[in-house]
Amino acid sequence: MKKGIHPEYKECKVTCACGNTFMTKSVNEEIRTDICSACHPFFTGQQKFAHRGGRVEKFKNKYNLD
Repeated sequence: MKKGIHPEYKECKVTCACGNTFMTKSVNEEIRTDICSACHPFFTGQQKFAHRGGRVEKFKNKYNLD
């Protein structure tokens, strides 16, 4: 790596809107985010899966064909 052209890489405090904070490394001293792994539905297990089905399934359900 060339000397003098890269930014300083330092400890960074990340703060989420839910109140969770953790430390990481970045060129910024502080990062604020709207969502993190502590409050994201995928990581908390509250994610909802919506199976909408295709055209054939909708047709069969509409006319009670099985």
